[in-house]
Amino acid sequence: MTKPRVLISDKMDPNAARIFEERGCDVDVITGETPEQLIARIGDYDGLAIRSSTKVTKEILAAAKNLKVVGRAGIGVDNVDIPAASAQGVVVMNTPFGNSITTAEHAIALMFALARQIPEANAQTQAGKWPKNDFMGVEVTGKTLGLIGAGNIGSIVASRALGLKMKVVAFDPFLTPERAVEMGVEKADLDTLLAKADFITLHTPLTDQTRNILSKENLAKTKKGVRIINCARGGLIDEAALKEALDSSQVAGAALDVFQTEPAKESPLFGTPNFICTPHLGASTNEAQVNVALQVAEQMADYLVNGGVTNALNVPSLSAEEAPKLKPYMALAEQLGSMVGQLTTGAIPRISIHAEGAAAELNIKPIVAAVLAGFLRVQSDTVNMVNAPFLAKERGMEVREVKTEKAGDYHTLIRVSVKTDAGERSVAGTLFSNSEPRLVELFGIKVEAELAGHMMYIVNEDAPGFIGRVGTLLGENSINIGTFNLGRREAGGEAVLLLSVDSPVNGDLIEQVRKLPGVKRAMALAF
Repeated sequence: MTKPRVLISDKMDPNAARIFEERGCDVDVITGETPEQLIARIGDYDGLAIRSSTKVTKEILAAAKNLKVVGRAGIGVDNVDIPAASAQGVVVMNTPFGNSITTAEHAIALMFALARQIPEANAQTQAGKWPKNDFMGVEVTGKTLGLIGAGNIGSIVASRALGLKMKVVAFDPFLTPERAVEMGVEKADLDTLLAKADFITLHTPLTDQTRNILSKENLAKTKKGVRIINCARGGLIDEAALKEALDSSQVAGAALDVFQTEPAKESPLFGTPNFICTPHLGASTNEAQVNVALQVAEQMADYLVNGGVTNALNVPSLSAEEAPKLKPYMALAEQLGSMVGQLTTGAIPRISIHAEGAAAELNIKPIVAAVLAGFLRVQSDTVNMVNAPFLAKERGMEVREVKTEKAGDYHTLIRVSVKTDAGERSVAGTLFSNSEPRLVELFGIKVEAELAGHMMYIVNEDAPGFIGRVGTLLGENSINIGTFNLGRREAGGEAVLLLSVDSPVNGDLIEQVRKLPGVKRAMALAF
């Protein structure tokens, strides 16, 4: 039997090659090649192990006739064309948890550097000055740390801060009260955190919900003299607004390891007093680089030799026999999870997945993972069907699985229910012709709709003329309607309108819809 061949194309810990060899793979380490050289070479390999330097483009994938898996040693996969890889049948893996401790420690290091103005004091001392009286720092003991994002890295930062005798206030939509108690932190909304925190550190992915979470408006809500640290993602902070806040002393200091544009060759923040920065060093320790290299080698070798799938971004964990039957169910499950994730707010302590009829005869684990991936992807850009159950557990979510083999109104049904502050909320879907996903129930209201592309969700009072007003408003904003789906509890009661549209719906239009007579709620959705 021919051994799988693996190419390591970026500098990586040498032990990664040893693991490949020990687990039955032939491995070549050839780094620093041009895209043209890689295109000429890649056709001979079953696996490609990379870090951030190699760009796995559509052209490279097209030349990779034998390639089965790309493994990224680290979290970010911006350098991999995942849709093209999926089209080629190439699995894309990453190692999302290998850098957690290192990134958390870097955030703590930057917090101390801000508190004691270490970089500037060092520069002046080495310049031959002795500015002993020019730098008056602050203690971290007894101060309040505001944690935006309390997932894997955020929870490590919280633990270290508590060890420093700080108080920790955390804002995270997925943080349950029980998990907050377990972590020893105070769960709070964003405005409360901004008002209380002496230091703010960000540990959340960059999504539509978190982009510019520290906007000009929110920076104005902070406690005067706050110090801000970001080792997560560029784009979480409005950098121009942060510059203004530093100049006005609303913010006493800021430390960034990440920027909206990288490499950050220029920034309005450069040269600002009390601003320090590092060139995306959060994962740059010997230990972290060893960890991610070993993990990616283990994962790729397991897939190439045994068929095991771990931390894959574009495929679920499935056996070859289950995949054809489960594929349409998983598409439906992910859509239902995404819908619930987009339509609910606040902590979700419990999520239930109920398979009914034909769905109850299948392996429910991949269906559950698909629901969780769709649900959590609203808040995380690294979630997939493999790590979604882990992330749900990390956030303190109880996941319930229920099977009912007897069919109800539909021969097969998947229902996703979540426990919220407002009570239980559920959505349900079925498969038409055993392959076409359809939403058939939304928060207790019967509907029939495809979930695809750009959509609008509107809850309104059932009254004459409403549909015409909505259609007119969309037309005035050059938004073309694709499909129109209606449901209501009773005549004259509460009604639901689901629209698919041909272009994205911006916030201004949603605000206009919310101002229409009878509208109780309006949101833009994306699938």
